[in-house]
Amino acid sequence: MDETGNSSVLLVARCLVAGLFLWSGLGKFAGYDDSGLFMAQHGVMSTLLPVAIFVEILGAALLVIGFQMRFASLALAGFCVVTALLFHANFVDRVQMFHFLKNIAIAGGLLALYVAGPGRMSFDGAAAESD
Repeated sequence: MDETGNSSVLLVARCLVAGLFLWSGLGKFAGYDDSGLFMAQHGVMSTLLPVAIFVEILGAALLVIGFQMRFASLALAGFCVVTALLFHANFVDRVQMFHFLKNIAIAGGLLALYVAGPGRMSFDGAAAESD
C-alpha cells in the first residue's frame, strides 16, 4: 500500500479508537453523578471525575486531528491500564474479566498507533512534511 493508503488507514484507526473515548467521556459528563458514585464505590475519589472526562475528551480530539498523537496515545494507553486495574480487576467475574481484557487490548492498539505514528493526514504528519 502506498503512503496515502497507509495514512488513510491510520486516520480511520485514530478515529475509531477516539470514538470510544469521546463516547465514554461524554457519557461520564452526561451521567456525572452516577459516574462519581461508581468511582467512589471502587475506592476512587469522585473528585477525579473531571480529570477522567478531560483525559478522554481531549485525548479523543488529539487522536482525531493527529496533534501530539504519540503523547495522546501513550496517555490514553496508560489511562486504559489504570482503569482496568482500578475498576475491572475482579477476575472471578467473567464480565469484569472481559472488560479488563478489553481495556488492555485498547491499550495495545494505542501502543501500535504510537509506533506507527499519525500518518500524513494529521497535524503532526503535515508538520513533519514541511520540515
